[in-house]
Amino acid sequence: MLGCWKVKMSSKETSEGNKGSHQTELYVQVPSTCLPIVYSPEYNITFMGLEKLHPFDAGKWGKVIHFLKEEQFITDEMIVPAREASEEDLLVVHTKRYLNRLKNDILEGSREWSLVVATITEIPPLIFLPNFLVQRKVLRPLRIQTGGTIMAGKLAMDRGWAINVGGGFHHCSSDKGGGFCAYADITLAIKFLFERVEGVCRATIIDLDAHQGNGHERDFLDDRRVYIMDVYNRYIYPGDGYAKRAIKRKVELDWGTEDTEYLQKVELHCEGALNEIRPDIIVYNAGTDVLDGDPLGGLAISPQGIVKRDEIVFRAARRRGIPILMLTSGGYQKKTARIIADSILNLHRQHLISGEVLEGAGPSMVPVMMSKSVSSGATLNAI
Repeated sequence: MLGCWKVKMSSKETSEGNKGSHQTELYVQVPSTCLPIVYSPEYNITFMGLEKLHPFDAGKWGKVIHFLKEEQFITDEMIVPAREASEEDLLVVHTKRYLNRLKNDILEGSREWSLVVATITEIPPLIFLPNFLVQRKVLRPLRIQTGGTIMAGKLAMDRGWAINVGGGFHHCSSDKGGGFCAYADITLAIKFLFERVEGVCRATIIDLDAHQGNGHERDFLDDRRVYIMDVYNRYIYPGDGYAKRAIKRKVELDWGTEDTEYLQKVELHCEGALNEIRPDIIVYNAGTDVLDGDPLGGLAISPQGIVKRDEIVFRAARRRGIPILMLTSGGYQKKTARIIADSILNLHRQHLISGEVLEGAGPSMVPVMMSKSVSSGATLNAI
């Protein structure tokens, strides 16, 4: 059984005079004996074998934890258990209409069918299943992963780094899902931080999944507080030209891009992005669908290249004292779980992650109880 959390409301949540912010159970006080690694066994999707109809490995998150335990890097007691994002949590970003469409899509007699969820997850047979089953077996695991991302965002500020072994649903925006992404966890994590944590005014998203992150791009299109760097295969899903307008540093790759070119571009543009604007938090979407042979990514990065890529991003963040949140996002081969675990172990070996609070990280030193009010004028096919 996973351990390691106690609910502690922020001063904003407990203050009678604050408006525009609901009470949430996702911001928690974590004992120093726990690593800022968030996970729940309920991340993993198993539903009568239907999950196998999508190339995504719907059990990869548990495999990552298994490998980390095998290497004696982590135990259950050191993991921060993810909690499910409530409807109120989701409404910080999502429209009520969108959430209702996930719940009650098509009514026929007394049965509720699930066309929207079947489309988002790219598992057509889901359309024929009652929505209550789809909620329990498909959407609830995704809501727990979404809660995990929001929790990890706060942990990153407190500890200097955090990893959600899940999440990274970068195709979902406030009113539209797609590509196995039903909830906009990246947008939610950032908006929670803007609203609730003192000193968080700017965020940088470094999206290195093989696919364009059109969900968070649409959400932050007109928000100058969020800087987006996106490195992706230019020829694959989603090809969202409208969303590309939000990208401040766009790196479009060709089919079959290999390690040398890829790592040079990642390092060049990661350094450039962080030199251009210093954020208060980095959200790193670390998709492993860049791996050579991935059926949807179309790139040719080696396992060693992915490990090195993650090291480059973390080194750039830690050298500048900027808190970083890592999400595992896409990856469509069975071996990606091993690669993610190897990457986390390498970050530890390189002293880029530890159980200690990051020295000099600015807002990451803010105690768990601190928060701020939001001014009324604030602007707000694959993973």
